[in-house]
Amino acid sequence: MPQWQGWLAILNPDVTATEVSRHIGFLSGMYMAGVLVGAPLWGALADRVGLDRVLIIGLVGYVASLLLMLIPQFETLWGIYALRAATGFFVAAVVPIVSALVAKHTPEHQRARRFAWLGAMTLLGFLFGPALNTVARWASPWVGGGTTSAALTAQAVVILSAIFGAVMMLGLARALPERIATTVADPKEGSSDNTNTGLTSLLWLSGVVTFVLSAFELGIVLQGQLHIGTPQREVAMMLAVCALSMLVVNALLFFTALLDKVPARRVVVTGLALAVVGLSALALHQSDAWMYAGISFTAVGIGLVVPVIAYRSAGASRGRLGSTMGGLAAAAGLGQTLGAVAGGWLFGAASQTGFAWLAATLFATFAIILARPAWGATFPDGSGSRANPPHFKK
Repeated sequence: MPQWQGWLAILNPDVTATEVSRHIGFLSGMYMAGVLVGAPLWGALADRVGLDRVLIIGLVGYVASLLLMLIPQFETLWGIYALRAATGFFVAAVVPIVSALVAKHTPEHQRARRFAWLGAMTLLGFLFGPALNTVARWASPWVGGGTTSAALTAQAVVILSAIFGAVMMLGLARALPERIATTVADPKEGSSDNTNTGLTSLLWLSGVVTFVLSAFELGIVLQGQLHIGTPQREVAMMLAVCALSMLVVNALLFFTALLDKVPARRVVVTGLALAVVGLSALALHQSDAWMYAGISFTAVGIGLVVPVIAYRSAGASRGRLGSTMGGLAAAAGLGQTLGAVAGGWLFGAASQTGFAWLAATLFATFAIILARPAWGATFPDGSGSRANPPHFKK
């Protein structure tokens, strides 16, 4: 994301700063539109041919769609739009399928901890990703024969991303079948049906939260470029702070097993309240310190809500996990698509005030959940109390 501004300015030297902001939003939207289209298709296919096969196909397509950006014939504005959509389409065969694999091969009493681990590893990727910008700026003069430019730096990021994807693809091709073969079945399989009952609510909540998250991250990029003298480095730092804050929340969920001890409604309401506070601070901030504080509060709040959605969805029957996780990814893809497009327009037109509109969206969601006391009031196993927690045989 921090590289788009310079690359787009080179591809279209006559565009204004507002038009660049809109293109960045539209490019993010094209990526998530690919996820939206691909997730339900890959999920249904995975239930038929196997989760592991679809996962490998998705990684192959992801790497290929990245490398095609390096071909001069595709290095146009519309070529990048098409390839970003293709990348999102193939990523839709990776992210939800990983969640489905974890859910399928994990006993219910270990699911909360493993999903916390999964969330932590995902956020480590988001934390590490912005560092690629620094590596790319160092490598681009070597690639460009001693010269550097925004286009070369962006291409270096593409190459590094493709390398990581290829390494992961080869590792999974070797290790995944063995891991699946040694999986032990869950003796409580089929006992958790409440997530199926509330799937519509989870899809709706996922769409709203990812809408705000997508626009929020885009707002970080655009606000950072507006207020800070060295935008790429500082924007990468702000995105890293966002990921680090969410990582801390996942660590909290892991070490305290909070998802097992507290009803989902309490966690979601708390998360939404914190995110509203953070977005309000961003809408009113007058200094970099307040901006970082707002980013942290927002990230912590959203970091509480997102794992609840994934965890409760993991209770679907194992024969439908691909479709369930695919549907969840599609809802998230729709939210992120609309959020990216709306964010590009919103922050281009309203600048800092855009964060206030995002806060209003989450506040409305907060109010709706408060008005529905039954939603998420039980634990994932359907119980309403932990006075006598279940015992599991070894």
